[in-house]
Amino acid sequence: MKAVVIGCGRVGSAVAKQLALDGWGVTAVDEQEEALSRLGSGWSGGFVVGHGMDTDVLERAGLAEADAAVVATDGDNSNIVIGQVAQKRYGVACVVVRVLDPLRAEFYARRGLRTICPTQTAISFLTDAVRACDVAAVAEKP
Repeated sequence: MKAVVIGCGRVGSAVAKQLALDGWGVTAVDEQEEALSRLGSGWSGGFVVGHGMDTDVLERAGLAEADAAVVATDGDNSNIVIGQVAQKRYGVACVVVRVLDPLRAEFYARRGLRTICPTQTAISFLTDAVRACDVAAVAEKP
């Protein structure tokens, strides 16, 4: 199975490395050549320098043959557009897009884009963590 990960920051590089460990053939894409260092010295997958909204870059990364695409650049607008291009133009079966804005993530999810919203995840975990606190026990301390 082949995956293309667009955006090779902390999140994208970690996803790329994990998928490679799981046996996927992975190509990462990033505008900064230095991002390759995040993949580690033992990285055996592909790496393409360029912007994920450039179809030449996506084609060099092999998006047309990919089974999955993960889009995790630092911009919601870019991620949404690249995700839609991966789905509609290249017919990638599994496209997962990081969207930081919860309302936009929900909006595009309702339209068939598989979105992951780290902001909403943090809200849920933080809220659950507070709810799990024994506030009465904490309040009784001197």
